[in-house]
Amino acid sequence: MPYVTVKMLAGRTDEQKKALIEKVTDVVSETTGAPAEKIVVFIDEMTKDNYGLAGKRLID
Repeated sequence: MPYVTVKMLAGRTDEQKKALIEKVTDVVSETTGAPAEKIVVFIDEMTKDNYGLAGKRLID
Protein backbone atom coordinates (compact mmCIF):
# COMPACT_ATOMS: atom_id res chain seq x y z
CA MET A 1 0.00 0.00 0.00
CA PRO A 2 1.85 3.14 -1.17
CA TYR A 3 1.66 6.25 1.01
CA VAL A 4 2.47 9.62 -0.57
CA THR A 5 2.87 12.88 1.35
CA VAL A 6 2.69 16.19 -0.50
CA LYS A 7 4.02 19.15 1.48
CA MET A 8 3.01 22.55 0.19
CA LEU A 9 2.12 26.03 1.31
CA ALA A 10 -1.52 26.56 2.23
CA GLY A 11 -3.75 28.46 -0.15
CA ARG A 12 -4.92 25.97 -2.77
CA THR A 13 -8.63 25.51 -3.34
CA ASP A 14 -10.48 22.29 -2.54
CA GLU A 15 -10.78 21.64 -6.28
CA GLN A 16 -7.00 21.98 -6.74
CA LYS A 17 -6.34 19.59 -3.87
CA LYS A 18 -8.89 17.12 -5.21
CA ALA A 19 -7.23 17.19 -8.64
CA LEU A 20 -3.79 16.77 -7.07
CA ILE A 21 -4.89 13.70 -5.12
CA GLU A 22 -6.48 12.17 -8.23
CA LYS A 23 -3.43 12.76 -10.42
CA VAL A 24 -0.90 11.61 -7.83
CA THR A 25 -2.96 8.46 -7.32
CA ASP A 26 -3.05 7.81 -11.07
CA VAL A 27 0.73 8.26 -11.48
CA VAL A 28 1.60 6.09 -8.48
CA SER A 29 -0.76 3.39 -9.72
CA GLU A 30 0.69 3.51 -13.24
CA THR A 31 4.32 3.42 -12.10
CA THR A 32 4.05 0.88 -9.26
CA GLY A 33 1.19 -1.29 -10.40
CA ALA A 34 -0.60 -0.74 -7.09
CA PRO A 35 -4.38 -0.55 -7.35
CA ALA A 36 -5.72 2.99 -6.91
CA GLU A 37 -7.90 1.91 -3.98
CA LYS A 38 -4.76 1.00 -2.02
CA ILE A 39 -2.93 4.32 -2.55
CA VAL A 40 -3.05 6.89 0.25
CA VAL A 41 -2.22 10.56 -0.44
CA PHE A 42 -1.66 13.00 2.42
CA ILE A 43 -1.57 16.75 1.88
CA ASP A 44 0.46 18.53 4.54
CA GLU A 45 -0.24 22.25 4.26
CA MET A 46 2.17 24.72 5.83
CA THR A 47 1.52 28.35 6.56
CA LYS A 48 4.03 31.02 5.57
CA ASP A 49 4.74 31.84 9.21
CA ASN A 50 5.92 28.24 9.76
CA TYR A 51 8.13 28.01 6.67
CA GLY A 52 11.53 29.54 6.06
CA LEU A 53 13.74 30.03 3.02
CA ALA A 54 17.26 31.47 2.99
CA GLY A 55 17.10 32.15 6.73
CA LYS A 56 13.82 34.09 6.71
CA ARG A 57 10.19 33.18 7.17
CA LEU A 58 8.15 33.55 4.00
CA ILE A 59 5.71 35.81 5.82
CA ASP A 60 8.46 38.33 6.74
